[in-house]
Amino acid sequence: MENFGYYIFCLVAFIVAFFIVKKVAGCLIKTIVLAVIIAVLAAVYYMYIRQ
Repeated sequence: MENFGYYIFCLVAFIVAFFIVKKVAGCLIKTIVLAVIIAVLAAVYYMYIRQ
C-alpha cells in the first residue's frame, strides 16, 4: 500500500495526457506516429529485404 499515491498520480497523469492528446495535439501526435511507422518500415526494408 505504500505505492498507492504513486498509482493514483500515474492514473491522473494518464487521464490528463489522454485529454490533451484528444483535444489539443491529436493531429500532431498522429503525424508523429505515422512518421515513426514509415521510418521503421524503411529501416526494415533497407536492412533485411534489400540485401
